[in-house]
Amino acid sequence: MSFRPILHIVLHFLVPGALARWVFAEKWKSAWGIMLLAMVIDIDHLAADPIYDPNRCGIGFHPLHSYAAIAVYALLAVPAKTRIAGIGLLVHMLLDGLDCLWTG
Repeated sequence: MSFRPILHIVLHFLVPGALARWVFAEKWKSAWGIMLLAMVIDIDHLAADPIYDPNRCGIGFHPLHSYAAIAVYALLAVPAKTRIAGIGLLVHMLLDGLDCLWTG
């Protein structure tokens, strides 16, 4: 197994944690938890064949990783009530986009 998929998963935990600690210092644990819940959008991988392909770019391929969905996530980041969830979803998309760059 390649190191890249492991790093990808680790970043999905560390980046939201660091962001929560930095931006939402007074409530970083709950902010981190909410941002980690953003990983539930990976449920759309279950509709793909194969479910996991280390060389596939998920952005624009999976329904919840579409550009329209990303626009909705950006809108969710604006109101205070949904801001943390929206940021978590956007961080998830950014990390998946980074993985797309790594796969070439």
